Amino acid sequence: MTTEIAQLATLPILSHWIDGCPVEVLPEQTGPVYNPATGQVIGRVPRGGAAEVDTAVAAAKAAFPAWRDMPLIARSQVFFAFRELMWKHREEMAALITRDHGKTFPDAFAEVTRGIETVEFACGLPVHLAGMNTPNVATNVDAFTLRGPLGVTAAITPFNFPAMVPLWIYPIALMCGNTLILKPSSHTPGATQLQAELWKEAGLPDGVFNVVYGGREAVTAIVEHPDVKAIQFVGSTAVGRYVYETGTRLGKRVGAYTSAKNAMLVLPDADMELTADAAVASGYGSAGERCMAQTLVIAVGDTAERLRPLMLERMAKLKVGPGMEPGMDMGPIYSAEHRESVISWIDKGEAEGAELVVDGRPFHHPANPDGYFLGVTLFDQVTPEMEIYREEIFGPVLGIVRAKTYDEALRLINDHKYANGTAIFTTDGGAARRFKLEVDVPMIGVNVPIPVPAGYLSFGGSRASAFGDLAMRGEDGVRFFTQQKMVTERWPEPGRRGALSLVFPGNS
Repeated sequence: MTTEIAQLATLPILSHWIDGCPVEVLPEQTGPVYNPATGQVIGRVPRGGAAEVDTAVAAAKAAFPAWRDMPLIARSQVFFAFRELMWKHREEMAALITRDHGKTFPDAFAEVTRGIETVEFACGLPVHLAGMNTPNVATNVDAFTLRGPLGVTAAITPFNFPAMVPLWIYPIALMCGNTLILKPSSHTPGATQLQAELWKEAGLPDGVFNVVYGGREAVTAIVEHPDVKAIQFVGSTAVGRYVYETGTRLGKRVGAYTSAKNAMLVLPDADMELTADAAVASGYGSAGERCMAQTLVIAVGDTAERLRPLMLERMAKLKVGPGMEPGMDMGPIYSAEHRESVISWIDKGEAEGAELVVDGRPFHHPANPDGYFLGVTLFDQVTPEMEIYREEIFGPVLGIVRAKTYDEALRLINDHKYANGTAIFTTDGGAARRFKLEVDVPMIGVNVPIPVPAGYLSFGGSRASAFGDLAMRGEDGVRFFTQQKMVTERWPEPGRRGALSLVFPGNS
């Protein structure tokens, strides 16, 4: 046991970040961080629980009054400084994401820049925090609204976007005057650690932003902590439902953004070259580990017969390898366990009777035999009765579904239990307009395969893809992280107080 602990001590240990500084932990209180391209352990990360959450919440609660009372422009100045530091370190952060997650460096770099968009939106939030003022709602009585912060808030975020998804949440929470506990994935801690350090350098007061790593115990502690007022969660539907149902039962404001099974509808008149590019890019980018991946291609009429060979042509040219190597299209799966899960889904699709057109299971990277690599897989003749149609695989597995008409294809999308993002590919403006109005999915692309809105707009799903009343980011994010107060006030003139009356007050 002593030898094992000594070996652990030789690896770098990333740490919780509480009250403006890293928290020292013993090696035996940590778990491994793997490089998925090599399968090697590259560091250690703490396994925090209720005690660490309690400490972080206490720090956030203590920091809240001063941060709440800081003038809005002073808050903005901290955010502008953080934005500049993020931009300066964007390549370093992207490299950390590639190291921990496996996605290609250009993909990681794009993730960082999309996260910075929301920081830029947050820099200008003072104008969005303004209320309404109505003078003379009654004699000598004025009314106005205020938007105030909630207090201690939390974000529970996934492995697949260790920079972008947290940056979609906590900048808005902080700029609205809240303090925050971030519980990120332990699989991808490098980018999280850098963000905490950059906030410190930007001048954010200690305790305003805190990081606690951990698993189920840490999540439960956050959800059940009486001083945590609001939580935004991104992850699986099962955990998201627990966070939402338990959190709201305890009186918290909760937004949970969960699983997806996105479908792109392709009409016979679509530009097939453009559509083939879109299908392959959205289905296999980041090894399919995106909640906005288009994992089903619903081809109308004879579309599949024309589209499939174009997709196969592109798939044959894809380069799979370590994400830091130039020219790679796809990196490894993020963990060994998840690689086995994706393989089991391919097994299941084959057993269910889908046509296995391209099988990614045999692929192994010759220079990195211990890496978690998997080739791309394509199924055809996928039907709604199959589990690979109904459930999210979260890997490089794409399915072609055949529909006879637009109405049938639309019904397939609207009847699916998940509703995150969708797209239509067509050259017919009337068909696109009809799709935008009739499809029951909140994020829609027209000849755009991954319709992720800009950083100042809202992001969110419906049905089993999201729980809560407000979407993430944008104006909805401001509403989520603030409480609106309605103030009615009167300043009577000296000597004109008026007579006592028990009549319910009117507006006259």
